[in-house]
Amino acid sequence: MSTVSVNTIDKNSGSTLTIGSAGTTVNIAGTAGTGFPADTDTVRPNAMPLVINGSMAVAQRATSATGLTSSGYNTVDRFKTNISGLGTWTETQESLTSGNAYTDGFSNALKIDCTTADASPAASDRLYWTYRFEGQDLQLLKKGTANAEKVTVSFWIKATKTGTNILELYDNDNSRDVSAAYTISTTNTWEHKVVSFPADTTGVLDDNNASSLFIIWALGAGSNYTSGTLNTSWSNNVNANRYVGQVNHGDSTSNNVHITGVQMEVGEYTSSTIPPFQHESYGDNLMRCSRYFQLMARGLVGRGQTSTTCSVGGTFPNGQMRATPTITLNASGLASSIQTPGVDAYDISSLASSGGNSLGIFVKFNTDGSPAISTGAIMVTNGNDNPLLLMSAEL
Repeated sequence: MSTVSVNTIDKNSGSTLTIGSAGTTVNIAGTAGTGFPADTDTVRPNAMPLVINGSMAVAQRATSATGLTSSGYNTVDRFKTNISGLGTWTETQESLTSGNAYTDGFSNALKIDCTTADASPAASDRLYWTYRFEGQDLQLLKKGTANAEKVTVSFWIKATKTGTNILELYDNDNSRDVSAAYTISTTNTWEHKVVSFPADTTGVLDDNNASSLFIIWALGAGSNYTSGTLNTSWSNNVNANRYVGQVNHGDSTSNNVHITGVQMEVGEYTSSTIPPFQHESYGDNLMRCSRYFQLMARGLVGRGQTSTTCSVGGTFPNGQMRATPTITLNASGLASSIQTPGVDAYDISSLASSGGNSLGIFVKFNTDGSPAISTGAIMVTNGNDNPLLLMSAEL
């Protein structure tokens, strides 16, 4: 029996293998020129999806938020809606039951609906979605080196307003960006978009847990961002060149925009060669989202601190977070209480102070009673499922 030894198989070099000096060829089933076999798993440089929650399945904060006029993470985890003077919006995690995105395997989407229009945006106005990456998660792009990789972003999108839209990659570490135009062709119809970006041999991404690269979906912008020439090659940031040609989705209260199935792949692909979306279980998806945002309803332990406060602490329920989180009290969770075993329960009225790190937290609550100082205490939930603490380490 003969043995064939190889150092490298180039996945992009075709679908035939030549053996021996006679030039015998062996055909390999698959898609010629793509390196992706038809009936086996796609080979990717990343084991898990680079974009977390691209299926829009996880929405820990809420499934709906109304009256939005400023930027924030409102519903679907990891996707931030950025509003700067351009209309008022309602945002929802939408359940899908029909349409092309649904039949492609997506049951949820992120939707924004215009409730107060702005048909004439001021020069500095902007409306856009962002997805933000830690630099340490994108070292495989080799950005800023001679071997920098091209990048392809694909997604399903549906909108009332048709026309030119801009997708941008923004390098937050080096203030560099590149934009690409795509077209929404048919009103209120799910369309699949595949957008490729060139490699950038300038500007290394920081190898840390800070915000390094953004995917930006422009949805409307004033002249400060549209008056130049669209920047289709990586360069130092010039605002006027970022969203040239972008339609204004905020010019009518009839308008809404929906998105799902977001993925980013290393390399250049087309609609026929893009690897399939990497679906994850809900549990795995939730755990990855929990690095950036978690909820807590019960389980912190501690003691009475003063005659009107209790201090409790513990580790995060879903593992280590990206950084020390910002902790806020959820008003709908105030049916929670501090239980002093064998003594009494005291309703929590407000958050006095908090601290901790990426591994756990401690908080001091103001209570409506007088817990005994140094008496053991535990945070419990009084018969509801509303979380008490919201913990955010978002980028």
